[in-house]
Amino acid sequence: MIRMLDVVLATWGAATSAAWCAGNLTSLHQTRRLRHLRDVAADPPASWPRLSVVIAACNEATTLALASASLLAVDYPDLEVVLVDDRSTDGTGVLVDRIAAGDPRVQPVHISQLPEGWLGKVHALEVGAATATGEWLLFTDADVHFEPAALRRAVALCVAEEIDHLVVMPDVESRTILEEAVIDAVGDRFLRKTRAARIGEPGCDAYAGIGAFNLVRRAALERSEGFSWLRMEVVDDVGLGLLLRRAGARSAFVLGDGAVQLRWYSSMGDMARGFEKNLFGFIAHYRWHRVAGLALGTVAMALGPLVALVAGPAWVRGLGAAALATLLVTAAILARRTGRRLLPMLLLPVGHLVLVALVVRSALACGRHRGIVWRGTLYPLAVLRAEQRVRL
Repeated sequence: MIRMLDVVLATWGAATSAAWCAGNLTSLHQTRRLRHLRDVAADPPASWPRLSVVIAACNEATTLALASASLLAVDYPDLEVVLVDDRSTDGTGVLVDRIAAGDPRVQPVHISQLPEGWLGKVHALEVGAATATGEWLLFTDADVHFEPAALRRAVALCVAEEIDHLVVMPDVESRTILEEAVIDAVGDRFLRKTRAARIGEPGCDAYAGIGAFNLVRRAALERSEGFSWLRMEVVDDVGLGLLLRRAGARSAFVLGDGAVQLRWYSSMGDMARGFEKNLFGFIAHYRWHRVAGLALGTVAMALGPLVALVAGPAWVRGLGAAALATLLVTAAILARRTGRRLLPMLLLPVGHLVLVALVVRSALACGRHRGIVWRGTLYPLAVLRAEQRVRL
């Protein structure tokens, strides 16, 4: 029995340590291949196309004022900002009108009712896109900040390289080490699941989208099935990437370190509540067995290299040490390349454990309500499963 236990522990430690080494090196390779928006040096177009920025805001009065001020301070020459107040009850609507009164580039839109069979955010994006007049549409959120040249760089890149859809991954601010470790885990899982580094490669069907920065050529969106195809998709930002890929659009993915910034959540509690609506669907496809498999697999992966260090023959202990070494080297290189702190990246396995706990929380909440509650509306689980588009 003892001998069998030793074999099990050694196998566990060896397999997970090897997987750590491969995963860390893959993450490093993928991230090194991604461009940074700040480094883009595309020549400006002969004339700047009209750009409409669409922000769907529901009860976001605390963040919209500063975010809109950042947006209106950019140096893009032909800019329109469409602020969509989606059934807010906290003064967002009043703020939208005040911002519009102070700047003729701002178009205020107010939604008072949600049509049957639509998620509120997706419907608000549909209304905003219909209101916008630009040749290009930037879908962003009410808590995103831009450096002055960010939009020029993004549009110049798209025009120069004939890109229809540009996704920019923002620099996400955090207050605590643990929060940053979870954010890094979210980013790591997102980059792997979407194969972001391969987006735009000939013959590759990878796609992605990020709510903070989805820049779309209107003509490409009009060739697609439209937002109605995504009307019940909780990860509408990634869904937009899928929608455009199905329409034959050419996409690109870049990092927005510094050029595009986002303060995602003010605390771990806010993060847990914010993720409640979409983690179960995005990561587990609304399937309980996938949650169980993810939880068991993540715990096994997180602890495996530690088991390797104390169990099995020398070669197994060597694999465990190699796993930790690749984590250290990868974290150091990525921290230097992205400007993020080293310690949270070293705590990436802890971040993945917390992320899985948030997935479990999301699943339990969905089971308790038999659906998700989002912006004051209950969406039944059966309908969400039937209408889900994104299945990475």
